[in-house]
Amino acid sequence: MGNMEKIGLALNFGLPLFILIVAYFVGNSIERKHFRQIISREKALHGFPVTTMQTLPSDWQVGRVEMVTGSIVVSLDYFKRIIAGLRGLVGGRIKTYEPLLERARREAMLRMIERAKKGGYDAVINVRLETSRLANARGNGKGIAGVEMLAFGTAITLNRR
Repeated sequence: MGNMEKIGLALNFGLPLFILIVAYFVGNSIERKHFRQIISREKALHGFPVTTMQTLPSDWQVGRVEMVTGSIVVSLDYFKRIIAGLRGLVGGRIKTYEPLLERARREAMLRMIERAKKGGYDAVINVRLETSRLANARGNGKGIAGVEMLAFGTAITLNRR
């Protein structure tokens, strides 16, 4: 095997492997950074009332009311998409999607709460979450490119007695 053939093999196999490894570490770094930002923002909003209840207690005097939303689209990095595809062949729990969905849920909730606080509201009630899968960019319906998460609820102000 000549030097040119060795170089050709290294480029054909080594370069894609190198790109996958780099994508794995970059993707994990971005994910960890996002989780740290989420935790920091959650701490800052701690104590802001958010609930799924539809009916308010009788002693609450509501002033203003508005629907608030928070949404995000999050993509899975290429390396994790490959791992998920392999897991899909044999079935079972796809662990690579779990952090993606957790990040999307928490970020959508934070955005909704931040909008309510910015609008001067005191609480968000009747909170709901919706999610949708974004199809693969190839359009063949296999795998997912990411997910959209939508959090929505009714922001209220309470009249002080």
